[in-house]
Amino acid sequence: MDFPSEIPLYERVYIVVRHIPAGKVATYGQIAGIVDGCTARMVGYALAALGPNTTVPWQRVINSQGKISPRSGGIGSALQRQILEAEGVVFDARGKVDLAKYGWAGFEMG
Repeated sequence: MDFPSEIPLYERVYIVVRHIPAGKVATYGQIAGIVDGCTARMVGYALAALGPNTTVPWQRVINSQGKISPRSGGIGSALQRQILEAEGVVFDARGKVDLAKYGWAGFEMG
């Protein structure tokens, strides 16, 4: 996705994450692939920098294994799962999400 160069990296990440609909998830790497000049780790840092009253649906970004990545303090992971389950995302017994079923297709290119 092409963004004007004056838009900071974290804001570009937030713009993309805001497009993930409720009931769907995307991976850190998927978001990084959409945001030019970004890595999966940078996406994680951007989401970790969000304040508690954010409107960015940070909970919809998980790791490439279909799992919630641990957060410092531990409470964030439980909260993320709770929010995702409330949106209709199902976790299996190992704490994984079926990315084929719940994965966000991304932007239509063309």
